[in-house]
Amino acid sequence: MKAHKQYGMTLIELMVALAIGAFLMIGAITVFMQSRTTFRVTESLSRLQENARFALQVLEPEIRMAHYWGLTPTTTNVGNRARPTAANGPGPDGCGNNWTINLDQAVEGSNNNYPFACAGFGTVEANADTLTVRRASEDFETPPLTGGATMRIQSIRGTGDSQIFVGTAIPGGFNVLTSETHRLIVNGFYVSRDSTLGVGIPSLRVHTLQTDGTLADQEVIPGVEDLQVQFGVDTDAVNTDDRGSIDRYVNTNDAMISPTNAGFNPTAEILAVRIWVRVRAERLENGFTDTTNYVYADQNVGPFNDGFRRLVVSKTIYLRNARPAS
Repeated sequence: MKAHKQYGMTLIELMVALAIGAFLMIGAITVFMQSRTTFRVTESLSRLQENARFALQVLEPEIRMAHYWGLTPTTTNVGNRARPTAANGPGPDGCGNNWTINLDQAVEGSNNNYPFACAGFGTVEANADTLTVRRASEDFETPPLTGGATMRIQSIRGTGDSQIFVGTAIPGGFNVLTSETHRLIVNGFYVSRDSTLGVGIPSLRVHTLQTDGTLADQEVIPGVEDLQVQFGVDTDAVNTDDRGSIDRYVNTNDAMISPTNAGFNPTAEILAVRIWVRVRAERLENGFTDTTNYVYADQNVGPFNDGFRRLVVSKTIYLRNARPAS
């Protein structure tokens, strides 16, 4: 029987096959790398949005509940409150004289500076705003009370005097059947350039009044690089048709809402708070450079020309319990 010759691939065929395979591999690797890059960008943006949403979710209920004092809707009905210019009253004053009981300024802020007397965490971001919110707890407490150093408000309806007190003994003259006991809540938000994740990773933080009567510094969320605040103010005269509506938004240090300023307007009422939060990724991103110029509130910053992604979010929050004089 005659043997058949067996033929293999020629060199040219092998080279063509290798070239086609190489092109296919290059294409597959390119698609993989692009998909990986897209995934990383999407993940980074999702994390930024998640952090921004969380920061807003923490700030919003606090702001919305400002001016809430329990049964009484009027701040002037609450006794033992005091401004920073008065003698120091009950409560810790580590963040400033009468910082916890300055109820006349249920919402208070600073513009691009850190005004608190208490030290911040790490290096405080001096170019960010701060926001302080004072209110009563949503839920009232029922006797017997616990917490000998807890700051509380005993509130009653009508024009009678409610009262700030410390401890478990309800002040005399209050009927427990017609009054309510609420815990006093005070939170002062600020931005630090550092966080519990490390130096150089910014964070939103808060000085908060504790149930033991002390002030604590707590981290809200890392990644927040800036907080900006403006107040929506009603400037209309009392008993006019437009009283109760917002006329303008002003920075937190505007003269009309600053009691110690000569331009202070005692009838101006803060009805809303507009906040901006700038969040930054925790890690540098290879191949990315932030060339954006960020313009918001009274800020005009950037470009940073670094490898961190950033996102600015804003929200306007109306004070549910604000009661402008009419």
